[in-house]
Amino acid sequence: MTLRIQQLIDLWGQPRGASLDPQQTVGSIVTDSRRMQTGGFFVPLVGERFDGHAFLEQISASGAQAAVVSRSWNQPLPEGLLHWRVDDTLDAYQQLARQHRLALDLPVVAVTGSAGKTTTRELIRATLSSLGPVMASEGNNNNDIGVPLTLLETTAAHGAVVVEMGMRGPGEIARLSRCAEPDLAVITNIGTAHIGRLGSREAIAAAKCEITAALHPDGVVVIPAGDPLLETALAEVWTGRVLRVRLEGDATAAADLTGEVSAEHLMFDGHSLSLPLQGRHNARNLLLAVAVARELGVADEALEDLQVSVPGGRNRRLRQGGLTVLDESYNASPEAVLAALELLAVQPGRRFAVLGTMLELGDRSVELHAAVAARAAELKLDGLVVVAADPEAAAMAAAAASLDRLAVVSRPDAAAEPLRHWLQSGDVVLLKASRGVALERLLPLLPSV
Repeated sequence: MTLRIQQLIDLWGQPRGASLDPQQTVGSIVTDSRRMQTGGFFVPLVGERFDGHAFLEQISASGAQAAVVSRSWNQPLPEGLLHWRVDDTLDAYQQLARQHRLALDLPVVAVTGSAGKTTTRELIRATLSSLGPVMASEGNNNNDIGVPLTLLETTAAHGAVVVEMGMRGPGEIARLSRCAEPDLAVITNIGTAHIGRLGSREAIAAAKCEITAALHPDGVVVIPAGDPLLETALAEVWTGRVLRVRLEGDATAAADLTGEVSAEHLMFDGHSLSLPLQGRHNARNLLLAVAVARELGVADEALEDLQVSVPGGRNRRLRQGGLTVLDESYNASPEAVLAALELLAVQPGRRFAVLGTMLELGDRSVELHAAVAARAAELKLDGLVVVAADPEAAAMAAAAASLDRLAVVSRPDAAAEPLRHWLQSGDVVLLKASRGVALERLLPLLPSV
């Protein structure tokens, strides 16, 4: 840990309880009392169903160095526990992460967007590997707790850190930006994910552009070219440098880096990279990562043979018997579903899709569900199973009525029945739905062909 007790005194004043040398290093910062070791520093977080303050006695007995305690906690504290009283322990956790981040001499890259955040995060991690070990957000650590956790686990041995920033409402990404103070920010796209919460794509664009709230004044924002909504929202909050990327065939727009997709390669400025992940949308994400790498001094030659690993349910290609399964079951927005359908459309053999509900779309839910089903019909898929309830299910069925094979079910396991009758060896099946649908439950039920 890079922090010293004096820095905490500067933040929150003199502590109560036992005393420590102000120059002593702060111990390992934990929010889980089960991870407390002798000399550790405890931050008791408070949620709807838990309150970390209940474990203050336990962490004190485990040899905790110190802790922060909410001013609203009125129960007796362990005798002799060095502690600071704060208004909000989560805010204190983020302050600690920010102080630690500022002491690290390495670049911080922040990533947000309506779709493709995690994939782009992993592509950036891969393109920066020549700088040394790259710390990056793991799993769903893209929120108020996950971002500071990632920063606090970063050490001087790392060459860079990549933090993913998600959101469910306005103000959240700005708070994460102030915690991370990034040197570079990447916005993958502006779509309709969470439109039910924010109300409009304009509001979504404004929320994503909050990533610039604490972006270094000499920093840079990397975005896909040709999105006027994103350009307008960004211009309202950022006057610094912007790098734009585009693929040949995208909407015509000025760009700093242009790439072309050919077979399984991305070509740009005379260089050719093998695509580590399939799909035109992933080629665009890779181009964003290349722009970041170049900005941080990584030579194009160092980008060959990228090793990219994405979490389960994202960009996963599986072989189950004679079937090829495109497992995109982890999450879904309309834009992500459309991109996955385009990937499915270029696969050899017969092509089937299982599409589940996309959540948090508000008043536009029926319209957007119908739109993705209509695209499945336009692509002339060999079969579509809809896993949804009315009115979305009815809208999707109507939009895809021209398909020869169409089924509507209410549960993931029920999707197995029509597939048993349709599928044969050599077929390709796409699974795509929001996390709450749990479409991955269908995987072990797919027929053996």
